[in-house]
Amino acid sequence: MLAEMATRTEAARWLTYYDVTRADRNQAALETVSMAKLFASETLAFVANTAMQIQGGSGYLTGNTVGRFYRDARVTRIYEGTSEIQRLIIGREILRR
Repeated sequence: MLAEMATRTEAARWLTYYDVTRADRNQAALETVSMAKLFASETLAFVANTAMQIQGGSGYLTGNTVGRFYRDARVTRIYEGTSEIQRLIIGREILRR
């Protein structure tokens, strides 16, 4: 579980770095920006859910850091464009090619 969590986190990080580099060069593309946002928020949800699973019932206790991350992870899939909207943007951009 830890290996999967670390691998997805690193992949999200590098996709974000790729987009930041492109933005610095004025080459930002809506498609890859949406991919980075979607992948990072979905990765956070996966990692938080897996961490909660590893901790078991104690993860649900109020004041537990993992429990707070779990709740916060849900929000990242909603604000600044839901995951569904990001998927629509990506699909639209792919069809434009």
